[in-house]
Amino acid sequence: MDTGKIAVIVGVGPGLGCALAQRFAHAEMHVALVARDVKKLEGLAADCTGVHHAGRAYACDATDEAMVEALFQNIRRDLGEPDVVVYNAGRFAPASLLDTSREEFERCWRVGCLGGFLVGRAAARGMVERGGPGGTILFTGATASLRGSAGYHNLAVGKFGLRALAQSMARELQPKGIHVAHVVLDGHIRPQSPGQLGGAPQSDDMLDPAAIAEAYYQLFRQPRSAWTHELDLRPWTEPF
Repeated sequence: MDTGKIAVIVGVGPGLGCALAQRFAHAEMHVALVARDVKKLEGLAADCTGVHHAGRAYACDATDEAMVEALFQNIRRDLGEPDVVVYNAGRFAPASLLDTSREEFERCWRVGCLGGFLVGRAAARGMVERGGPGGTILFTGATASLRGSAGYHNLAVGKFGLRALAQSMARELQPKGIHVAHVVLDGHIRPQSPGQLGGAPQSDDMLDPAAIAEAYYQLFRQPRSAWTHELDLRPWTEPF
């Protein structure tokens, strides 16, 4: 158990964000659940609260610098300095390149990449200022982090940038004791609703949110003598 430690999940919704919050709460960690619409998080925040740990919901647009800075100030005031921060926000609008507007392209890039920079920077500043025991920053990537496909430019450009950001952050922050990792999710994620963690087995031909969340938790738990920077996960049926 990691009782009393603090996890921040930016980009919580049904699916992976929900599973991540539940997994860190299961380790008796305080969990800050972050999304643009905080009302959707209230029930899940309650589910993540126990005798030794609290779940708190926060509203934030990760592409807004002032909101991100205020978010981390509020989390530090309410819970303390985060031990692990996960950037799980993303936006994808499938379309032909010929039909994509500048506004939609920019919006996808802002959520996919700029938000990762703002959240990652805020997290890193706090971890560096705290000194020991360091911290962990995790970024959610995708198949599009590695290659762009027809109709997926709105996703690939942001994910390519997020992966580059993670690489640069790791090289700068690892000597300071901060673990930065990027997770490539290769395949479709099965939707998950609050309360499903540990429920009845389901088909395993899609990425299981609970299984992904377990991998994120193990990244957080890794000793610094054997850190993973990039991890790729896919269901056994996925061609690659």
